[in-house]
Formats: sequence, structure tokens, C-alpha cells
Amino acid sequence: MTADQLSTCPFTIDRPVMLQRWERLTFLHWPFDPAVVQRLLPDGLRVDAFDGTAWVGLVPFSMRVATPAGRRLPWLSDFCETNVRTYVRDRDGRTGIWFLSLDAARLGAVAVARATYRLPYFWSSMRLETRGDQIAYGCRRRWPGPRGAASLARIRIGEPYNTGDLTDLDHFLTARWFLFSARGSRYRFARACHPPWPLRRAQVLHLDDQLVPAAGLPRPAGEPLAHYSPAVDVGIGAPEAYA
Repeated sequence: MTADQLSTCPFTIDRPVMLQRWERLTFLHWPFDPAVVQRLLPDGLRVDAFDGTAWVGLVPFSMRVATPAGRRLPWLSDFCETNVRTYVRDRDGRTGIWFLSLDAARLGAVAVARATYRLPYFWSSMRLETRGDQIAYGCRRRWPGPRGAASLARIRIGEPYNTGDLTDLDHFLTARWFLFSARGSRYRFARACHPPWPLRRAQVLHLDDQLVPAAGLPRPAGEPLAHYSPAVDVGIGAPEAYA
């Protein structure tokens, strides 16, 4: 596949249930043994490995949410989020994201996402600050447990990538169009469609993270692979059940 094909959503969502804008987002990714990640997945999902390696991401950013008509709700619309994610393949061959945890600063958003999309959201105290070419993220979990799990990161934002600079691994880690969830034996998936990420280089200046270990993984070894994106607009589809 060409770079354009790898980075472009393969479908459209004609009737999204919500519109989101993901802003000031940093991808931090570490390689893992697939067997270590697989034990955290439900039956029916398998690790989507790249050259035999599983990847786990820590992704902090700012979220803006609106209805399909563009209406925003003050108690629900604007907040910081940090998710811990990995990449999976379902029984029908779809590839996408499995969230090990999602921390958000809006309790209302946490309640809605847990009830509708069955996603493992946590209510957390969060902050996001920018100064020049640096951005800092902070997160401390409030509810539900493990209470107090925290993450602090400071990133230097670098130059934009040219399309030809991005590797297959860069696209593998960022261009994802499905998310999966499960409660008991009931599985769901949802579609998320957006333009290609405007990616920039990023350098980790400081990182002290407890969210990845809190998700049940060993503490990552080594420096993460880092990418930054200023913003992307996203259409989110309704949850879909398997036949």
C-alpha cells in the first residue's frame, strides 16, 4: 500500500453520533512481547503485531466533543484525556485499538463513555500546558481505582514530517479506524474516521508514568517512540454489535 492509502480512512461515516477534535496530542509507544499483551485481551481479539512485535501507546491530548449538529455541552465537551492502548485484530480481520485504560478530566464524559461504548474510562485530575515548543501533560486518577495512579510527561515539539519521511511503523501506530470493547461475552466495535494525521517529530524531555503499569503491563523499558500532532477532526460512529 502507498503512504496515502495507509494514512487515509478507508470508509466514511455518513451519520456520526458525535464529532470530536483531538488537539495537542502526543503518541508515546513502546514495543512489547505479544504474549505479554495478549494475556490482557478478551477472547476473540488477537494482538496486531508489527514484524512480530506488539506495541503499547500512552496518548495524552485535549478533547473537544460536539453533537452531529455542532452543539457543545459545557459539562461534557472540553477536557483532557490520556489513554493507554494497544493494537488488535478481531475474528473478522478488522484491525484497530483496544483501550487498556482511558483517563479523562470530565466526570460526565467518563459516565457516558462507560455506559454507551463500554470503555474503561477513569475520572482523573488532569492538566495540559504549553510553553514555546514544549508541552506538558499531567494526570492523577480519582475514580475508580487504582486511585492515585499518575502520569507526568514533558515533550519538545519538533519539525513536521514530510509524507515521504513516515515509515510503515509510523502509520501502523497512528492510522487506526476501529475501536473495540467488550463486557462479558458481548463484543462491540465503533468506527472513527478522520483525515491523515499532521504528524510532527517529538522529543521526550521528562516522563514519569504509572498508567501503563496500572493497566497490568510491566514498566516499559527504554525511551518511547514519540510523535506529536496539533489537531485532527474526527467523526465517531455508533457502537456496532457483531452478528
